[in-house]
Amino acid sequence: MTKQEGKGASIAIKALLEDDADFLRSSVKAAIETALEAEMTEVIGAAKGERTDTRLGYRAGYYHRSLITRVGTLELRVPQDRAGRFSTELFERYQRSEKALVSALSEMYVQGVSTRKVKAVTEALCGHAFSASAISEANKSLDAALTAFSRRQLTEPYPYLILDGRYERVREGGVITSQAVLIAVAVDGEGRRQVLGVELANRESRSSWRDFLLDLKRRGLHGVEFVVSDDHPGLKAAIREVLTEAAWQRCYVHFLRNALDYVPRKVDDDCLMELRWFYDRRDLAEVRRDLATWLGKWQGKYPRLCGWVEDNIEETLTFYRLPLAHHKHMKSTNMLERLNQEIKRRTHVVRIFPNAASCLRLVRSLAVETHENWLEATRYLNMDHLKEHKKQVLREAA
Repeated sequence: MTKQEGKGASIAIKALLEDDADFLRSSVKAAIETALEAEMTEVIGAAKGERTDTRLGYRAGYYHRSLITRVGTLELRVPQDRAGRFSTELFERYQRSEKALVSALSEMYVQGVSTRKVKAVTEALCGHAFSASAISEANKSLDAALTAFSRRQLTEPYPYLILDGRYERVREGGVITSQAVLIAVAVDGEGRRQVLGVELANRESRSSWRDFLLDLKRRGLHGVEFVVSDDHPGLKAAIREVLTEAAWQRCYVHFLRNALDYVPRKVDDDCLMELRWFYDRRDLAEVRRDLATWLGKWQGKYPRLCGWVEDNIEETLTFYRLPLAHHKHMKSTNMLERLNQEIKRRTHVVRIFPNAASCLRLVRSLAVETHENWLEATRYLNMDHLKEHKKQVLREAA
C-alpha cells in the first residue's frame, strides 16, 4: 500500500466512524458476546449444536444484561444453561476499574465541583449518568474487594521484586498536595508477575518506603533475592534496612537519563549510545573491559560524565549475577513502568482527586486489573534458568 493509499484508507475509516456513532459500541458488544459464547462452550464441553459424549450440560437460551463501559451502555445477550452452572467473571472484572473511575469523579460532587461538569465527564467516559445511591453501593462493594486484595497473605517466595513510586495530585483540607503512590510488583517462583502492594504516602521518604516494605513482610513477603528500583535515596535506604539479604539493581534506564545531566544539552556523537550498549553484553568481564576503553575514549571531551559513570555504574550492573535469559527483564523497572503508564492515562482524567481515599481506590483498582491479567498470561520468566544458574555458581565456588 502506498503512502497516499494509506492516507485515503485512514480518511475513509474516520468518515465511517463519524457517520456511524454506534460503530465502536456495536464492535465492543459483538466482541464481548463472542467471549461469553466461548466461555459457555468451555463450561458445558460442547459448541452450539455439537453432538458429543463429553457434553456436561445444555444451553437454555439467553438473558439480557446491561454493561456500562466507556463506549456507552451495552445491552448484552448472556447465554445460560439448564443446570445453572455457567457463571462469568467478565462483568465484575471489567467494571471494577470502571467503578473506581466513576466513584472518583462522582465524589467531586461533594467537593463542590459543578454537577454539570462532572456529569459531562462521567457520561463521556461511561455513557451513563450515575445516581448518588448507585455510587454509594459501588464504593462499598469495590472498597471491600480492594481491601481484601491489599491485605492478602503472600504465601509463596518472590525471588525478584521491583519497586517504584509516582505522584498524584490530591486535595486535602482544601489544599492540593502531591501524594506518593508506592507500588511493589514481583516475579514469583513460577515466573509469573504479580502486584504485591499499592499504598499512598505523603512523600517518598525513607520512613514511608520502610513502612511499606515492612507491611509486605508482615503479610508474608519472603525469598527476595534481587530488588530493582531507581536511585531514590529514601528507597535505597529502606531496601538496605528491610531486605538485607537481597542484591540491589539500580534501573539502567533511569541511570542513562541521569547521565544527561553531565553532558551538554545537544550531544552529537556516539558517547551516550556506547554507554547504552554496555547493558547488552553477555557478562560482567566483557562490560568492564569495554568500559575501560570507553572511559579512555571520552575522558577528554566529557570529564564530568566519565567521572560520574565511573563512580556509579557498578550499581547498574548487578543484573549480571542473574541468568542471561533474565537480563533483559530484570535490569530495569520497565515491567512496573508499564503499569505506571496505565495509571497515568486513567488518573489524568480526574486530574485532582477530591481526597486520598478516592485516589487509592482508582489506583488499586487498576493494579488489581493488571495483577489478574498477569496471572492469566503465560509465565513471564522461566525460573528453571535461575535454579540452574545457582547450581552453576555453587559448582564454580566448590
